[in-house]
Amino acid sequence: MVTREDILDAFKFRHATKKFDESKKISEEDFNVILESGRLSPSSFGFEPWRFVVIQNRELREELKPVTWGAQGQLPTASHYVAILCRKDGMRHDSPFITHMMKDVQHLPAETAEMKRERFRQFLEENGISATSRALFDWAVKQAYIALGNMMTTAALLKIDSCAIEGGNMAAIEEVLDKNGLTDNGQFGLGVMVAFGYRLKDPAEKTRQAPEDVIVWVK
Repeated sequence: MVTREDILDAFKFRHATKKFDESKKISEEDFNVILESGRLSPSSFGFEPWRFVVIQNRELREELKPVTWGAQGQLPTASHYVAILCRKDGMRHDSPFITHMMKDVQHLPAETAEMKRERFRQFLEENGISATSRALFDWAVKQAYIALGNMMTTAALLKIDSCAIEGGNMAAIEEVLDKNGLTDNGQFGLGVMVAFGYRLKDPAEKTRQAPEDVIVWVK
């Protein structure tokens, strides 16, 4: 049974690991749990805009290094390196993907699906999300960060280190992924990346603002 202390200890354990111990590899069983925590994460309207690309190919990692300055230590040493991609125009209310999600994944009756589609359309329009392709993609990327957080927390509970990575030329990174056939001809864009492995050395003491500076109670 996981205790309250176990949960807080995991958050205290987690840090942005800049370089991993190359001699230690995450077991298949543990990494599958990390991936499942991402796959099972919540998303707006339950539409799961993400795809998790696990990049184990060393040549591809080397190709990513010149345009990913935030992962110079992680790309060569991480046990596992994941790019979380997000759908672009596929997240429009009338896209075939949204129809697929409601019909084949959520198993909604036709009438219910059309009601949900209309509510989704209203949500996108009222909040300016469907105004441009960029706004729609940025909204999808917000969902990816939910999955990212869950994956990193799951890793910490398993005493596995991680580092979220967005430092780099995102467009250039996306071009590398596209050139290697990983974006479905541009249907997906890069949301964020994350490296997993085992630390080489203990980090400095964690620093955070005081609770009273970031928590507001409204009673």
